[in-house]
Amino acid sequence: MNRCNRLTRRSVAILLATILLFPVGDRVQAQSATVRLVVDYGDGVIKTISGLPWAKGSTVLDVMNAAKNHGISFSYTGSAASAFLTRIDDVANEGGGGSKKNWQLWVNTSYADKSFGVYEVQPLDVVFWRFTTQEGK
Repeated sequence: MNRCNRLTRRSVAILLATILLFPVGDRVQAQSATVRLVVDYGDGVIKTISGLPWAKGSTVLDVMNAAKNHGISFSYTGSAASAFLTRIDDVANEGGGGSKKNWQLWVNTSYADKSFGVYEVQPLDVVFWRFTTQEGK
């Protein structure tokens, strides 16, 4: 009977430890389930916002919307695959032409190959907007 009690206590201890460990794992995952936004205004001013929430299917547009709570404003036209960013804070695209500056997007180190309205991000990604004349640079 003593052996049975030890086995039961051991089983309860293992079960309790397992239950207690899962919330810790969830908290760690929740902490890492964020993205960072970096905005380079092209004039020496750079804003960085860390810890923006991420969820499966999050797009750069979702990241931008979350950044509104941290003082970023922006405008765009279109929706989904045709969404086109036109302004961040008070800095608006200047249009076409070699010397005109416009907002360009990178995620991590990759130049965006699709609209920010459908470009999905992953946990720990860095969304980087740069106001520049050179496409992809």
